[in-house]
Amino acid sequence: MAAATASGPVTAKARRRLPFRRTRWAIGAVVVALVVYLGATFAHVLWASTWDEATEAKASAEAAVVLGAAQYDGTPSAVFRARLDHAAELYFDEVVPRIVVTGGRAEGDRFTEAYSGLRYLIAAGVPEDDLIVVDDGRSTWESLAASGRVLRGEGIDTVVLVSDPYHSLRLKGIAHEVGLTAFVSPVDMSSPTRQVIRETGAVAIGRVIGYRRSVNWIG
Repeated sequence: MAAATASGPVTAKARRRLPFRRTRWAIGAVVVALVVYLGATFAHVLWASTWDEATEAKASAEAAVVLGAAQYDGTPSAVFRARLDHAAELYFDEVVPRIVVTGGRAEGDRFTEAYSGLRYLIAAGVPEDDLIVVDDGRSTWESLAASGRVLRGEGIDTVVLVSDPYHSLRLKGIAHEVGLTAFVSPVDMSSPTRQVIRETGAVAIGRVIGYRRSVNWIG
């Protein structure tokens, strides 16, 4: 005898459809949850791009860490120059007493990003004694991890991170992961939508599996 419900008998065909419907509902629920998670992360990345914590940092920050960018035979690119100029402003405004320049060497380059940043800041009037070069990293995580190791050797663990605005949220997440207390003070520029979307993916993945594990995917 066929099983029955309040609305009538359940046919064999209907019983066969139940697992499929449950799977479809489960997939739908996962998709909705993923869309909500990515949407919330996108909004957080966008909001973080408006942060400038230089004022809060002034009382406790011991160095500015400049994230490296492209350089051309020792000359920083426009993006890198903007970061270096902003770090120099923080230094001359006495927000930080030292500046860390980061970034490794791409294949075929004569100079590292960090070294080109060092030369640029010396030319801008920052004393060499107040500059720290960290050229071990080829990714954001590697650069901050290497900076953390060097800075802790100097007794420093509170820093201002200088990069582009869309980078701010992930930078703070990585800094926390590598043991730095971090404020962000990005350059004054707009955040391209494509970069915000990329950072959304990077933060979404990093929050789930850890930024160190995600470094091979997102840099």
